[in-house]
Amino acid sequence: MKAIVQDAYGSEGLLSLRDIGVPVPGDDEVLVEMRAAGVGPEVWHTMTGKPYVARIALGLRRPKNPVRGWDGAGRVEAVGAKVTGFEPGDEVFGNCEGSFAEYARAKADRIVLKPADLTFEQAAALPVSGMTALQALSGTSRPRPGQRVLVIGASGGVGTYAVQLATMYGAEVTGVCGPAGADLVRSLGATHVIDYTREDITDSPHRFDIIVDNAGLRPLPVLRRALTPRGTLVIVGGEGGSGFLGGMSRGLRAVLLSPFTAQNLRNLVSLTRREDLLTLKDLTEKARITPVVDRTYPLAEAPMAIRHLRQGHPLGKLVVTI
Repeated sequence: MKAIVQDAYGSEGLLSLRDIGVPVPGDDEVLVEMRAAGVGPEVWHTMTGKPYVARIALGLRRPKNPVRGWDGAGRVEAVGAKVTGFEPGDEVFGNCEGSFAEYARAKADRIVLKPADLTFEQAAALPVSGMTALQALSGTSRPRPGQRVLVIGASGGVGTYAVQLATMYGAEVTGVCGPAGADLVRSLGATHVIDYTREDITDSPHRFDIIVDNAGLRPLPVLRRALTPRGTLVIVGGEGGSGFLGGMSRGLRAVLLSPFTAQNLRNLVSLTRREDLLTLKDLTEKARITPVVDRTYPLAEAPMAIRHLRQGHPLGKLVVTI
């Protein structure tokens, strides 16, 4: 099969399209014939091995799994001996590690049936970004009707879902994005839009009950000034920064500070959960949320997709088609 492979950590220039063997599913796994795969920050992190702390799980010197891609959608080709609930031909989406390939293995509890009305490209845009937004706006950070929610990075993969979810929960949503994303963010339900090239989040006359920060660049004191005295900040991922922890250091500082302030400061590391995939499936089938796909790239151009992710400020999600 053809796959996007890398032998060492580094830039997208180290990625190559190669012919490799088809993976064999374990007893609790499903072999998926991939049709589309999502392109998000998680792909960049596994490609570069940054922040360095991530290499404890990814592989210390080189990637344990040389095939890139983290999530996607496709058709079940074969099922392991202990798998129930799936059969060949089923259309599925979810966590398919090594999804930049014609076939990928997936744990049976990390995929679900694809919503019938979604294309494979739309379904591939849903798992990681959709689950991250869902988990960011859950528990103590789930908005109540009438609360003010600020979504930083509102026009990106996670942000487009966060705006839709917060609006669905009845919040008054303000989105932070560049000028090119303003119309999209308003169309997803945001009442207000802050153009980060011209305004700062602290320029708003309001303070926010919940802030979801997807961008990873603003200092913690700035974010806290935009919060209400008992507001909740959710820092998503580990973008930016340097050193062993990289951008994760900012989230760690927030967690350590949280017990000593009335504000609730959270650092979110999204996890793949079957119940969340089922929730996303239900919400899309009921047209409560809609995946936003900026553009698609053929498998051979996956390195270009990753480059666009880092440099092009995509509106919504980028997708590789197989």
